[in-house]
Amino acid sequence: MYGLIGKMTAQPGKRDALTNILVNGVAGMPGCLSYVVANDPTDAAIIWITEVWVSKEAHAASLALPSVREAITSGRPLIVGMEQVAETNPIGGFGLASGK
Repeated sequence: MYGLIGKMTAQPGKRDALTNILVNGVAGMPGCLSYVVANDPTDAAIIWITEVWVSKEAHAASLALPSVREAITSGRPLIVGMEQVAETNPIGGFGLASGK
């Protein structure tokens, strides 16, 4: 399995609009086991995105999907900054089947 944890900063007052795009633009991504969008409880501009994929290649392929391309195009003007906080190798846990 392949995992990513990202931090996104929204334009002032645009976090809800951006999270709506992120949540609704990711349905049906082949190879995606988990995609969680969360608001930071201490900063009204910060969004945390935690992803688990069957492989790094599945994640890369998702970036070419029309729904993902549309979400990127729609969301980009609402974003001040993005950073990849961590790249991980998930091994399992509640909600995930073992990668073995």
